[in-house]
Amino acid sequence: MNIPRTARRTVSRAATAAALATALGLGAVPAATAAAPATAPHAVRTPVAGPHGGWQQDGLRLKAADNRKVDAFVARARRAERSISPQVRAVARISHAELVGFDQRLKSPDSLKRKVATWMHETPGQSVDTSLALINDAVRYTLQWPAGHYSQGVDTAAALLSAWGNDSTRWANTWHRTAGYKAINSAWRAPRSGQLFEVQFHTPESKAAQLQTHKLYEEERLPGTPPERVRELQEQQNAIFAAVPVPAGAERLTAPAHRVTDPSRHRPSPDPARRLPAPAHIPVG
Repeated sequence: MNIPRTARRTVSRAATAAALATALGLGAVPAATAAAPATAPHAVRTPVAGPHGGWQQDGLRLKAADNRKVDAFVARARRAERSISPQVRAVARISHAELVGFDQRLKSPDSLKRKVATWMHETPGQSVDTSLALINDAVRYTLQWPAGHYSQGVDTAAALLSAWGNDSTRWANTWHRTAGYKAINSAWRAPRSGQLFEVQFHTPESKAAQLQTHKLYEEERLPGTPPERVRELQEQQNAIFAAVPVPAGAERLTAPAHRVTDPSRHRPSPDPARRLPAPAHIPVG
């Protein structure tokens, strides 16, 4: 039966709206099977309240006024996440991705303060406002596919994020590297709030390597880590990531083209009915 083109567009828009609406309570998205490793007792670091409302930890410090600005930044990110997460969950469903670590989608206040304080320590004179403007992972997500479905999954997920109005602001594809971290780390600006958020695209093997090297990376970044220890930590991380298989075509994946921002031009919504063939071992709703 031939369906008129206008009717097909109406069905497409309705299906897309339905996918986003059901994402609010989506139970069928494969979720969070790569749990973070237990934290070793010696790695637990309790932040100490600085003088007059400041913050300090591991030799890093924020003045009271800077600490308040980070707290306000955290509050804005938490409000923005409420409209970002439904889209990301819908993207995971449509592209048959596993949504890993969804419960950790908000970076903790202490982690953000640590990042800001590190940058200000490494770049004397850099303001807290400049440092906060550089943060794109206060809200963050990880999408994961088996290696055989990775490249097509990333293409679909990125196209959906772009088509739903999120601007691609960063696309770091490190699959071509011979040493170090392997994955795609992308950043996006949400259309409603303007909030930057991060989406990492992984395979199970690259995500496992990231989790395994996390503590090594954190130690490497500490201001007091000696240069010889930094080199040792880097070599350990390189050895772990060297064992990660590279999915076919992954090194050639690029960010979607910038969307049309002229509001007078209609940009068609993606059709969630055009989904990837579901791999037999990944449950879908």
